[in-house]
Amino acid sequence: MTRMVRAAALVGVVALAVSGCGGVGGGDEGGGTATRGTLSTMGFGLSDEIATTRVDAFKRDHPDVDLKIVEGAFDEQQFLSAVASGNPPDLVYMDRKLIGTYAKRGSIQPLTDCVEKQGIDMGQYRPAAREQVTLDGTVYGIPEFSSVRVVYLNEALLRQAGLTADDVNLGDWAALPALNAKLATVSGGRLSRIGIDPKIPEFLPMWAKANGVDMISADGTKANLDDPKVVEALTTGLKLIQDQGGWGKFKSFRDTFDFFGAQNPLARNQIVAWPMEEWFLNQAAKNTPKAELVVKPFVDRQGKPVTLSSGQSWVVPKGAKNPDAACAFVKKVTATDTWVAAAKARADARKAAGQPFTGVYTGNVAADKRIFDELYQPTGNKRFDDAVATIRSVQDAAFAMPASPAGAEFDKAWTDAVNRVLSGQAQPAQALARAQQEATAALDKASK
Repeated sequence: MTRMVRAAALVGVVALAVSGCGGVGGGDEGGGTATRGTLSTMGFGLSDEIATTRVDAFKRDHPDVDLKIVEGAFDEQQFLSAVASGNPPDLVYMDRKLIGTYAKRGSIQPLTDCVEKQGIDMGQYRPAAREQVTLDGTVYGIPEFSSVRVVYLNEALLRQAGLTADDVNLGDWAALPALNAKLATVSGGRLSRIGIDPKIPEFLPMWAKANGVDMISADGTKANLDDPKVVEALTTGLKLIQDQGGWGKFKSFRDTFDFFGAQNPLARNQIVAWPMEEWFLNQAAKNTPKAELVVKPFVDRQGKPVTLSSGQSWVVPKGAKNPDAACAFVKKVTATDTWVAAAKARADARKAAGQPFTGVYTGNVAADKRIFDELYQPTGNKRFDDAVATIRSVQDAAFAMPASPAGAEFDKAWTDAVNRVLSGQAQPAQALARAQQEATAALDKASK
């Protein structure tokens, strides 16, 4: 039995028709009972000052709550087992793209009452993030960070190839193979430097969007995976990888990269051009501030910026024992003032270490405005300053995969299809046609 089937079976045990009820209530801040008792979380960790500052703010405001943070990444099977057993954590930190599936099946609760009683202004969150946590008009999650994708370039390697950053246009698909050939280092079938990494499967939705097509309808109920423009997007990415030794060698080489350390692929000249989340700028500024980095927007085939937004969200599982405290927690840790305090802690830490502060990018528009108005200062390094400006400029061009009643199944269908193509088991059109059938079946079943 596959993991997805096991997950579906477990959720089926606990599914309730919750979409029509108010769901999680509010705590003392919204006029309800006092917030106290034990509050347990899943999928979250105190990995840096951004997390600890916000958690400390909640503890300070709610001393009667015994907060138990179980550190570690979100585990689907563990989560579903906890819900099925009737003993879930009170709060779960999960990828926003999963919310539609769990909401439809009843394993997470609506936050209608929470939002109303706590006075949470959903309008403060970025539209792409807000839409991704809303299914059929009901809010099921509170957004955290907002991660967007931009294009990173190693200008030193471009110069060796006789090129500049202006010569790299990922929107000119016809020219990509020739550009890739100039940038990549492949000798005797061995790849020692990636020219262009299309970052598929992960970024296929962004490549498809750049080709003028959405992989799923805006309401999250209709798959569009076999559209010729999606096929063309996958074919384009596949060609770039095949020309660099094929998926096996390409992935094996890329898997050696350490994007979080001083020996990252930028510093080691292992890659020239690649789309990636904005968080890498923070790592580059911290670990390799002298690297010749250029950041550009990812663009569509007409040259207009386009970027995929993603991020985590807080949800309250069915059966949570302290939903009032959970609601108070999510309000506090995603509030504008709390984000600004966390960003200040980051800025102060970077200043003390003699490292540049490149900002914090949240799902809260008001928080981001204050962070960049009040805390951010140009670093004096034009490369990083220009990169920050680029990231900020594309936030409003961001789209997200919409909330879907079968979001997890849809995501699995197209990801599996791309992996079959990359491994040589199927051609793009064939693989995506199969994915279309699988996704449609899941969406139709979930929509009934």
